[in-house]
Amino acid sequence: MKPFTHGVGRSTGRSGASLVSALKAAALAAVVAVSLTACSGSGDSDSGGAAGGAEGTSAADFGTSGKDLGFKVGIMTGTVSQGEDEYRGAEAVIRRYGSKQIRHVTYPDNFMTEQEAMISQILNLAGDKNVKAIVVAQGVPGTMAAIKRVREFRPDVKFLVYEPHEDPHQIAEYADLCIMPDQLKRGETIVRLAHDMGAKTFVHYSFPRHMSQEMISRRAKIMEDECTKLGMQFVFANAPDPTGDQGLPGAQKFILEDVPREIEKYGNDTAFFSTNCGMQEPLIRSTVDNHAIMPEQCCPSPTHGYPGALGIAISDEDAGDMGKIREAIHAKVDAAGNSGRMGAWPVSVGMVAIDALTEHAIAVVNGTAGITDQATVQAELQKAADASVTVLPFEGKPNYYMFLIDSVIF
Repeated sequence: MKPFTHGVGRSTGRSGASLVSALKAAALAAVVAVSLTACSGSGDSDSGGAAGGAEGTSAADFGTSGKDLGFKVGIMTGTVSQGEDEYRGAEAVIRRYGSKQIRHVTYPDNFMTEQEAMISQILNLAGDKNVKAIVVAQGVPGTMAAIKRVREFRPDVKFLVYEPHEDPHQIAEYADLCIMPDQLKRGETIVRLAHDMGAKTFVHYSFPRHMSQEMISRRAKIMEDECTKLGMQFVFANAPDPTGDQGLPGAQKFILEDVPREIEKYGNDTAFFSTNCGMQEPLIRSTVDNHAIMPEQCCPSPTHGYPGALGIAISDEDAGDMGKIREAIHAKVDAAGNSGRMGAWPVSVGMVAIDALTEHAIAVVNGTAGITDQATVQAELQKAADASVTVLPFEGKPNYYMFLIDSVIF
C-alpha cells in the first residue's frame, strides 16, 4: 500500500489517530431523537436551561469528553444505506459529548421526493432553543430551503454544511460555512491517478439529477479534458438514479451487470468512477472481480464501500482504526490479484468532515473562532484526519472551502 501525492499536500503517513480515539468504542445503541414543543419550551429533559448543567444531568451525559458545553449541536446525516460514513461520524461525536449535547437526526433515503420530511428534521432541531449550531452532512436538495425557514424564527443558529448538493453560489448566501472535497481539483487528480495505475479508458457513471449539480458536471468536464491530455478515452455511462423507480437495489444491480460489459468493450485497463455513494460497493466488487481499475470513490475513504464489497468484517475494537482497515483492504485486493489498481483517501472523508465541523461549531459558539476563518477550518480538518489537508476557498467565496487529502493505493 503506497501513498499518491496530488501535488497540493503531503500525507503525514499517520493512521488517523484522533479519529481512531473517537471511533474505537462500540457503536452507539440508539440515537435519541426528541420531539419538541417550541411554544411551551417542553420536550427535552433539559429544555429549561442550557444543555449541560441542567437539573438531572451528570458527567455521564457529557460523553467521553466529560465536557459540559452549555449548549447543543444538531447533526443531520443520511441513513446508513445512503451515507454510512457520515452516520458513523455523528455516532462518534455523540460518544464524545453525549446524546444530551449532540442531537442527531437523519434525512429520508428518498430525499428527492421527501424534501418536506427532511426540512422538518432541521426545523425540529432548530426548535430546540439550546441548539446553537446545526451540521448538515450531506447538504442534499432542500437544505437551502430549510435554512431559509429556520432563519425566520432562529436567526442565531449557525449552519455548517458538508458536501452541498445545491448551487454553490446560492447555498453560500444562506449557510454560514460550507466545505467539501475539492471536486474540481479531483477532476484532474482522479484521472491522473487512474492513468498512473495503467488505465487507458475512464468510465464515468452518473445520472441527470447529479449532472445537474454544478460541481459534479464541472468535475466531469475536467475529467474528460484530463483524459484527452493524457491520451485516455473518456466514456460517460448513464446509470439509474437510486432515488428513481428502481431504487437503490436497481442502481446497484445495474453497476454489477454493466462493469463486465464495459470491460468487454474496452479491456481490463479501464478505470471506473461513480458519482453516487450507494453504487460504490457493487462498483468496487465488480472492479476487483474483473481486475479493472478504481482510483477513488465519490467520497474517498477506506470505509466507503470497501469493507462490504470485499467481505471485510470490522470488529468494534478496530472500528475507526484506519490503519488496520487499510491493511485489510490491501490484503483482500492483493489476494484477488488486483494490487496497485484500487485507491482511496487514507481516512474517511465523511467522518473527518463531521468531526471537524462539529468541533468548529463548538468553538464558534464559544466565541473562540470565527465561523469562516480558513486557518481554523484547516486546523480542525487536519486534527480530525491526522494528515496534511489542503484547504482553498471556492471561487472567492469567504465561507465556502474545498479540501484535498492525498490518496493511498492498495
